[in-house]
Amino acid sequence: MNPPDAEERARGRALMDEAAAGIVEGVQRLGTEWVVAAVRTIAGDDRDIEAKARAAGEVATARVVAELQALFAEAPERQRTTPLEIVRTLRREATAVLSELGVPPVRRDPYEERAFPDDLYGIVPRSLADLGDDDLGPLLLVWGMGKTMTLRGNPPDV
Repeated sequence: MNPPDAEERARGRALMDEAAAGIVEGVQRLGTEWVVAAVRTIAGDDRDIEAKARAAGEVATARVVAELQALFAEAPERQRTTPLEIVRTLRREATAVLSELGVPPVRRDPYEERAFPDDLYGIVPRSLADLGDDDLGPLLLVWGMGKTMTLRGNPPDV
């Protein structure tokens, strides 16, 4: 396979940047509400619970946005995670609220327990679209295609 030429790398980087901007915008717009909804689904609809969930969601959103921005600022060959892996960590703050409320963990299948051992309530987002906007889902694919175009024939240093 031939290494990508400068034009292909530039197109790949443009795809990555466009998708990255959309992912960050989506998390900024929907992260807090995702945490609130995750807590509400498990703990019920209560004003005090919602206030705790909303505060936790704001913290989670700020943290995840900062982690995404750090990932996207790295050169593609140095990136060691994916945007989805970072977005999935929104569960941390939702889990903390549920744990503080004394909600017992839910029963999960063995795969889920191995894949997401800290997801005690089975709330991990499966895709970016799970945040509440179907248009976010394809952005991960676009980002990955752009990264592939940028790196093809140019394996990362491990």
